[in-house]
Amino acid sequence: MKVGFVHLGCSKNLIDTEATIGLFKKNKFEIVNDETKAEIIVINTCGFIDTAKEEAINTILEMAQYKNQKCRYLIVMGCLVQRYYEELIKEIPEVDLFIKIEEYDKLWDKIEDLIKRDIVVKSKPKASKKITEIPEMPMLTQEEFLNRTITTGNNYAYLKIGEGCSNKCTYCAIPYIRGPFVSRTKEDIIEEAKQLAKKGIKELIIIAQDTTKYGIDLYGKSKLAELLHEISKIEGIQWIRFLYSYPEGITEELIEEVANNPKIANYFDIPIQHIADCILKKMNRRTNKKQIQNLLTKIRNKIPDVTLRTSLIVGFPGETKENFQELLDFIKEAKFDKLGTFMYSKEEGTPAARLPEQIHGNTKKARYHQVMKLQQEISRTNLAKKLHQEYEVLIEEISFDGKYYIGRTMQDVPDMDGLVYIKVGKIQDENVIGNFVRVKVTQISNYDMMAEII
Repeated sequence: MKVGFVHLGCSKNLIDTEATIGLFKKNKFEIVNDETKAEIIVINTCGFIDTAKEEAINTILEMAQYKNQKCRYLIVMGCLVQRYYEELIKEIPEVDLFIKIEEYDKLWDKIEDLIKRDIVVKSKPKASKKITEIPEMPMLTQEEFLNRTITTGNNYAYLKIGEGCSNKCTYCAIPYIRGPFVSRTKEDIIEEAKQLAKKGIKELIIIAQDTTKYGIDLYGKSKLAELLHEISKIEGIQWIRFLYSYPEGITEELIEEVANNPKIANYFDIPIQHIADCILKKMNRRTNKKQIQNLLTKIRNKIPDVTLRTSLIVGFPGETKENFQELLDFIKEAKFDKLGTFMYSKEEGTPAARLPEQIHGNTKKARYHQVMKLQQEISRTNLAKKLHQEYEVLIEEISFDGKYYIGRTMQDVPDMDGLVYIKVGKIQDENVIGNFVRVKVTQISNYDMMAEII
């Protein structure tokens, strides 16, 4: 049978999708990229914020239309299912199988049961209950990690080092969906990294909900720096980066490892969410303004060419005009190289959803656009400093019109950061794609750069 996949959500969720594709391949199913040809459609959903939930529901309903054509089975898994299992069963009967995250240890058994016995597998709806902390989620097995099908191309892959989150920020539902943070063993991670290197992967992107928590549950202290050092010894891996490092978990040891290890990108992705102390406290964040400022100064002093990325939330309950102005002033001062902003989403069952002084939607939108406009100016100013500088670039593709090679520097995360465009010469060199070249920057835009091969 032919199977089509629809992936929604973050890179951490993508690994679950890749593992599921691997399971179908292992069991001799054919994977197709056209849902009109698929006899089985699998949707891996996100349920993090309202816009993600809306996208997931719309996608399910869209794919359900193919049940009247070639599709025989519609399977839905992921965060939305974990969070709204009972409601989904009641409201979308077109789906043949819903799989919760807590059932991932029986994932293939459920799929096989549906297909082999040709029945609709649906548990009886349970009474809906208020969101509470849920037990530790089963992680993918080591075999599933090793056999997953990489969907990000031949150059880079994500490497998940832990599951769940224990931070309990008041606005976030992830701990209730994915359970507390659970680390993979260092041995399993290294084995997977070696397998990826053998497949020709050149860049590893280390991910977890909070990578700085890696190892605390297994070894009694954070082992992220040590893990990065071990991965850097693997032959074939040329670039390593880690994402989602919460500020309170960034240690001197980690900064030193980044500064001294040429394989690790001089790049810190530090989600601070806000800067006003009163808002940080309401968010149940574990740092304050002074600590964040000191951390940024420390990193920049140790790694002068570091790239700093952050994410912010505007419109959190109780955010006053003064709080927002403090945030704007801080953005001007910090001059982050990369910055993402979210409008606060009132997530049912989270502590923040019960807070008074909820901010009007129009105010949130206005503040969002104000931040992004400011950051655009900062980004362009930062990029201007790179004019006429030389960089190593990983060429990943050629533009549709064949005029430009498109690549990234070590300081750019795929699908998040800017690109480098290099004009193709009179003779195209197909060997350039998938390899590293040395370039000089000739032009910049708000987020991207033009360059020429040296």
